[in-house]
Amino acid sequence: MTTWNIDASHTNIGFTIRHLISKVRGTFSALAGTIELDEKDLTRSSVEVEIDVASISTREPKRDDHLRSADFFDAEKFPKLTFVSRQVLARDGKVAQVIGDLTIHGVTRQVTLDVEDLGRARDPWGNQRLAFEATTQIKRQDFGLEWNAVLETGGFLVGDKVEINLELEAVAAVAEAAKAS
Repeated sequence: MTTWNIDASHTNIGFTIRHLISKVRGTFSALAGTIELDEKDLTRSSVEVEIDVASISTREPKRDDHLRSADFFDAEKFPKLTFVSRQVLARDGKVAQVIGDLTIHGVTRQVTLDVEDLGRARDPWGNQRLAFEATTQIKRQDFGLEWNAVLETGGFLVGDKVEINLELEAVAAVAEAAKAS
């Protein structure tokens, strides 16, 4: 079993949600987490990630402030989003899905991440790295994010379906420990 520390500077946690007639994209920039990877039996692997809600960015400061408010994430009361895996499924010797508990706004729901293993490489400083992409969809109202506005023409300002896209890079903890000593 190898511990891998998620490299926040090379990781992107993104989301897309319908807004009026278009879509808005956003990211979270502050996160930490680990992957426990068992190369001999991938199904024994696990993932834990913690995301700082205040780090949300949709490239519109007023919207970001609204998203941090009690109308949406309520970052003061619920400062972290978390994901803790329950099960890892493998196909053809690679991680294919990770099933786990996603907690947003104090509400925990099980989600399935569809995973693409992007491989492993040694960086120029001798660190062993790995990368994954993962996607899932959630309904924001399932997590208590219910604020909305009714449109004059019918329908709502903000959609319920949220597409989540993760591009994750991690560094083997063994390499980091060796550098520290």
